[in-house]
Amino acid sequence: MNHLIAPSILAADFANLQRDVEMLNESHADYIHVDIMDGVFVPNISFGIPVCEAIFKHAKKPLDVHLMIEKPENYIQAFHDAGAATISVHYEASPHLHRTLQSIRDLGLRAGVAINPHTNVQLLEDVIEITDLVCLMSVNPGFGGQKFIEHTYTKVRRLKEIIVDAGANTLIEVDGGVNIDNAPLLLEAGADVLVAGNFVFKSENPIHTIQELKNVQF
Repeated sequence: MNHLIAPSILAADFANLQRDVEMLNESHADYIHVDIMDGVFVPNISFGIPVCEAIFKHAKKPLDVHLMIEKPENYIQAFHDAGAATISVHYEASPHLHRTLQSIRDLGLRAGVAINPHTNVQLLEDVIEITDLVCLMSVNPGFGGQKFIEHTYTKVRRLKEIIVDAGANTLIEVDGGVNIDNAPLLLEAGADVLVAGNFVFKSENPIHTIQELKNVQF
């Protein structure tokens, strides 16, 4: 399978959100990554359901919604209604993770689990067969523009082994500090989806930058 690119709209120009969404529509991006932060689970507040709805209104790419919030199970239906195609909830915020993943799938969405840099991938073994995507945080969640954590390569390899051993079809997504230098190493380790925020939106030509990430070989 060719790898997928999911630019993070968190790094877009919020004063020109429609323009940036339409730019992504014209690019080779596969998804639009939407980071939802509540200021409780992570030390930042991004945007919520109304902005997700606004993005969906203009988007021609599926929305990959990453809930960095407490009690994510209470908002699954709302983000489904707001246009999410994938919803990822944090392992660290989900005491009833199996039930939450199943409720996402019952709505016809792809179910994802996100894990913080300190969380061991082996903790996902019991849910990997009902997990469509694992979002490995390669920075500490809450802010864009952070430095990539090098241990992520090892986590990708370990997670890939768990997926293969289970005979699952789970995708591995890496989120945080992804750029043209570490992308080949991540793909070689087993990553399937690359999330890039500042690297895309702060570049002189975001469409070209997305194409560069899409063309990465390893």
